Amino acid sequence: MSTYFPEINDQTLRQLPKVAGAYVLVIELTADLTLQNKRFAGITLAKGTYLYCGSANGPGGIAARVIRHCKTTKKPHWHVDELTSNGAGRVTSVLVVPGGDECELRAALHEPDTQVPVPGFGSSDCIDCVSHLVITQDDDISALFTKLPKV
Repeated sequence: MSTYFPEINDQTLRQLPKVAGAYVLVIELTADLTLQNKRFAGITLAKGTYLYCGSANGPGGIAARVIRHCKTTKKPHWHVDELTSNGAGRVTSVLVVPGGDECELRAALHEPDTQVPVPGFGSSDCIDCVSHLVITQDDDISALFTKLPKV
């Protein structure tokens, strides 16, 4: 069963499940961001609301992974780190799906509600998904998430 946390703060971060599963980060870019990662170097993401689908199967599960993504200073490891580090953007909310699959979440976030800004972003180990990062024009994220089939 999925749970939507519409606001990220210390209290909600403590409520995240410490189990394996999938999540959708809602990331706000307040300014355009030119990517530096060598695979995507030079691609500019316009300011706006981005959704990143990820998985967490290691120690601490979803809670540990989302808490890491919310930190502004961290050693870059995943593509999404470029969006969530050094003041580039911030995680504003998250949908968590214990036992869920990031590719199923990504498939459920389809057009016309979302668009793929960078093919291959966050999905380099995935053969089915064009990208695990999408941009949305939908101002009501909770309504967008309620449209998702039970994943």
